Formats: sequence, structure tokens, C-alpha cells
Amino acid sequence: MSSSFHGKVALVTGGTSGIGRETAVAFAARGAKVVVAGRREDEGFKTVDLIRSGGGEAHFVKADVSQPDQVAALLAEVVGRYGGLDMAFNNAGIEGTPFIPLENYAEETWDQVIGINLKGLFLSMKHELPHLVKNRGAMVNMASVAGLTGGRLGAAYYASKHGVVGITRSAAIEYADKGVRINAVAPGVISTDMATRAFFQDPAVTARIKSLHPMGRLGMPGEVANAVLWLCSGDSSFTTGHVLSVDGGFVVP
Repeated sequence: MSSSFHGKVALVTGGTSGIGRETAVAFAARGAKVVVAGRREDEGFKTVDLIRSGGGEAHFVKADVSQPDQVAALLAEVVGRYGGLDMAFNNAGIEGTPFIPLENYAEETWDQVIGINLKGLFLSMKHELPHLVKNRGAMVNMASVAGLTGGRLGAAYYASKHGVVGITRSAAIEYADKGVRINAVAPGVISTDMATRAFFQDPAVTARIKSLHPMGRLGMPGEVANAVLWLCSGDSSFTTGHVLSVDGGFVVP
């Protein structure tokens, strides 16, 4: 990747672990000033410490993206501290309760998943876009192969990720003539704590999940981070409204 992010400001929601943390560290390694947002303070400060130990600049803001006032305050702090926003990776998300038939799915869990994964994305985009327009910036949203395919069980997660794809494509068209590029990444199963909770408690489930990836392995957080950085860089300057699968071939069959 040829592009540098020196002098740029990046915001990563859900930057407290996994793909979000890896992407925040990668942004900083290429010179960006990074704001890490999330609900878990200890993990957020750990991400910031990792960045600073590598010579980068970062700041943590505790924020729940499903809460409008907290998202507004987050963007106010980003702009107040660094003067603007050039790149946003809207990564915050939860898996809900996997492997539960729809008729047994709790309404409360549905509301939590949609609230963070989809409403939280809408709120983040709403407050980020005015600043990205000013700087002709770039946005990447966290979708999933679950947003590109159907699947059994976990209805709220599938619904939320299909929604991510829809709002990404809609906003990309709306803001294309304003100089803002809006794309999404759609990972397969990536080796993270979330995947461990969802899939790796039962050896039979683990084997099935791996078999869905023709490359024969799970992805690593850094592989998704590389895709996010490319979509935010000048190397992808004619790319918008695209959902980039990072999935080891999951959606090919």
C-alpha cells in the first residue's frame, strides 16, 4: 500500500479489541492521529497504549454508538482535539445470541443488536459525514458475509449486516459528488474474541465454520485492517459503494 496517512485524523469505533484494535494500530503506524471509541475503558486504553508504544498518536473516548448524545459528544471531541476528521471506520458491533431459532429470539436481544449494529452505524454516519465532507474524506463500515448471504439462526445479526450493506450503498451514491467515498468490508469468520464466543465452544461447530472457508482457515484481524486502510487510501480513489469481501472464499460457492 503506497499511501501514507500523515496529517490525517482517523476515528475507529469498536476499537477496543479484535479488528477494530488492529485497524486503529495500523492507521497509526501509517501516520494517522487515531481516536479509538468503545464502551470498554480498560480495553480502549490498551489500544491507545499499543499505539503510543509504537510511536503513534491516539486518544480514547468512551462511547456507546447506540446513544445519540454519546455519538454527538464523540465527534465533538474528535474535532475539538484534532481539528477535523478524514477517515472513519465504523466497526462497533455485537453478535447477539447465535444459534437461536427466530421464534425463540428475545425481543430485548433483537433491540440490542439492531441498536448497536445498525442504529449505531446510522448515528455514527450522521455525525461523521459533515466533517468528512469538509475534508473530502473516506468512510468504511463493518458489514459481514452475513450481510451478503442468508443463513440459519442468528436472525438479528443477519438483519443488521444486510442493513449495513444497504445504508453503505445508499450513502455512497448520496455523497459521491461531495467527494466522500463510502465503502464496507464484509469479513468471513475472523479469529477474534467474538468468533470464539460464537463458534468455538463446540468442536463440531468449529469444524463446520472452518469448512465454509475454501482457503481452509479463518481470517486474521490484520487482514481485514489492510482492506480497511486500502479503502481509506488514495489507492482506492475511484472506489465507492463497494462491499469488499475479506472471507477466504466464503461467498464464492
